[in-house]
Amino acid sequence: MSKQTLKLLIPIAVLVILWFIPAPEGLSQNAWHFLAIFFAVVVGLIIEPVPAALVGFTGISFVALLGLIGNPKESITWALSGFSNSVIWLIFAAFMFALGYKKTGLGKRVSLIMVKYMGKSSLGLGYAVAFSDLVLAPFMPSNTARSGGSVYPVAINIPHIFDSWPDKDPRKLGAYISWVAIATTCVTSSMFLTALAPNLLAVDLIAKSTGHAISWGEWAKVMIPLMVPLFLLTPWLAYVIYPPTQKKSPEAPAWASEELKKLGPVTFKEYLMAFLATVALVLWIFGKEFGVDSTTAAISIVAIMVLTNVITWDDLISNKAAFNVLIWFSTLVAMAAGLQKVGVLTWIGANTQTMLAGLHPTALILSLIVLFFLLHYFFASVTAHVTALVPVFMTIAATLLAPEQILPFTIILAGSLGVMGIITPYGTGPSPIWYGAGYISQARWWGLGAIFGTLYLAVIILGAFIFI
Repeated sequence: MSKQTLKLLIPIAVLVILWFIPAPEGLSQNAWHFLAIFFAVVVGLIIEPVPAALVGFTGISFVALLGLIGNPKESITWALSGFSNSVIWLIFAAFMFALGYKKTGLGKRVSLIMVKYMGKSSLGLGYAVAFSDLVLAPFMPSNTARSGGSVYPVAINIPHIFDSWPDKDPRKLGAYISWVAIATTCVTSSMFLTALAPNLLAVDLIAKSTGHAISWGEWAKVMIPLMVPLFLLTPWLAYVIYPPTQKKSPEAPAWASEELKKLGPVTFKEYLMAFLATVALVLWIFGKEFGVDSTTAAISIVAIMVLTNVITWDDLISNKAAFNVLIWFSTLVAMAAGLQKVGVLTWIGANTQTMLAGLHPTALILSLIVLFFLLHYFFASVTAHVTALVPVFMTIAATLLAPEQILPFTIILAGSLGVMGIITPYGTGPSPIWYGAGYISQARWWGLGAIFGTLYLAVIILGAFIFI
């Protein structure tokens, strides 16, 4: 039996086993069957026997076909409900922003400018890589596209200048650059609502539980004060804990200067892309004051990008990654909403209230945050983590926390999604890219992940004490 076949059989086995187990007391057999499919989808998202979007698409199709949600009309309305979700289209639009950065060359230019002016020492190079990510983060919800697509192609060439390769002197510079890159993209992914697609998915699921959609500004008020010190500390801390043997790097600025010369002067399209991205950010932050929805702003600017030829219509319709995420997240939103429709979340809430009712609110909040963070060791996808756990944790929180604690708790909980990606070589999208560069061994990655993960979790806990 091939490995791929085995991976395909595992979620099917999970479904079959759970399907024939009698429903627990208080839960209908119909709801239990839906939960069985949901678990099979989550397992499929973790091990990915087929593309993740196909896993979710299969899940909603199967539920609708079996009529677990209701009659045929109700079933298809539910199955397609995620595709009308405004947050999903905001994510799709932001993928077009990322494409604009790449196609105009603006993303590469930003990274090279950082190296040119900050790269005279190895520590300076670390900060150059970090700030390259930071500048792009508010506009690129795919940290894979940001760190893997924009920062990686530039940063991975820097160690080569100093003859640092995976199989030759990796600690000279390559290992340090790799770790700083992945660690800082995890921090920036938590810093901004729009820096990580699962942040937006989590916010949508939270809105379904609380009736309140967390805005860009509300997220920023909590997460930016927590993440900025952590962002500034990360390259230095990596320099202390995992230092490069190459301390000075006078060649790097010269190399960056040559690369910038090859790019030539800043083009009109780069200026236009920077302007449109700035307008989008302003509208995301202050849009409510102007009566403009965030998604409306995003899709309008994408239309302008196409009309001004920053990207072409062919670029848009051929962007497989964007349409993959559109289908993927739309189906997961529907699956998560289905948990409420069939009564699973109500059942979980009633049972958890009984089990946790005796805990002091502070102990309850800390327990939920720590558990939510540590459970990421079992997930190879932040999206799978969100889909599986956010509805459950929100049910518990809504049942046991005071109303005034819900909003800050949900921001802190969702805000941990970015930083938790540091703990494993598979914890977030760009992790396999930087791990695959070969500069850091698996054992070393797990060790560094434990150290930095502990620090990042401590900051999240501090945030809970400050804001909740």
